[in-house]
Amino acid sequence: MIRIITAVVATVAIASIATVEPSFAQSCKENAAKQKLAGAALKSFMTKCEREAQEACDTKAGAQKLAGAAKNSFTKKCVTDAVGG
Repeated sequence: MIRIITAVVATVAIASIATVEPSFAQSCKENAAKQKLAGAALKSFMTKCEREAQEACDTKAGAQKLAGAAKNSFTKKCVTDAVGG
């Protein structure tokens, strides 16, 4: 059972590297830096960007029919990559 879960997580990690969401080709942090945001504008932008990344990653996980730990692992990595952390 552990081998199956490990194989699924590894497959998901490889698949997520190969498929980059076009809207997140650059991370949220990179976009904020290019726009020279600071203070409340930066916080608002990052909150919105993280929310959009979470929604996009959840959709991708659903499309790949992931569940449980594999879905959580995939979504966490996907959001972290999109945000730039």
